[in-house]
Amino acid sequence: MNADEERQFREFVAARSRSLLHTAYLLTGDWEQGRDLLQTALAATARRWSKLRDREQPEIYVRRALYHAQVDRFRLLSWGRETVTDTVPDGPSAQGTDWAETVVQRQDIMAALRRLPKRQRAVVVLRYFEDRPDAEIATILGVAQGTVRSQTHKALASLRSALAEAGPSAASSSTASGRGFVA
Repeated sequence: MNADEERQFREFVAARSRSLLHTAYLLTGDWEQGRDLLQTALAATARRWSKLRDREQPEIYVRRALYHAQVDRFRLLSWGRETVTDTVPDGPSAQGTDWAETVVQRQDIMAALRRLPKRQRAVVVLRYFEDRPDAEIATILGVAQGTVRSQTHKALASLRSALAEAGPSAASSSTASGRGFVA
């Protein structure tokens, strides 16, 4: 990588790191794992930076690298992974909405999101948290648009079921915020 390419790469990282880290967090469910995942994806991108054909869209390449790195990490670590239990934390008090209730609701939503298969989680993150269209999601994940739609449908059904099991506090947060998973 020459000096001009290195400058371009550094500018890209400075401009897009926060958004990419948020995506990595949503894919992994953990900030530290998200940082590691993003670092892995950026390192892979840096190695290929001079060979990228479309310099106007490096973010798609990085997002694809994030997704594939997450799938690879999952395959390597899946044998020793902790299992999720059916036990839900105690519900918040009936004194109205407070910060503790909001935290519990977010935890329920993140737990439901973590239980989704990797591709379904990636589709939900890209569509509902990053507001990307089907065509762009298909390009990032390297699948057909029909696959994106079917994975979205399956993911939403799973999330609805999981949030219904978690109780009314989680279900109300997913629809009341306007960014919920009800379609």
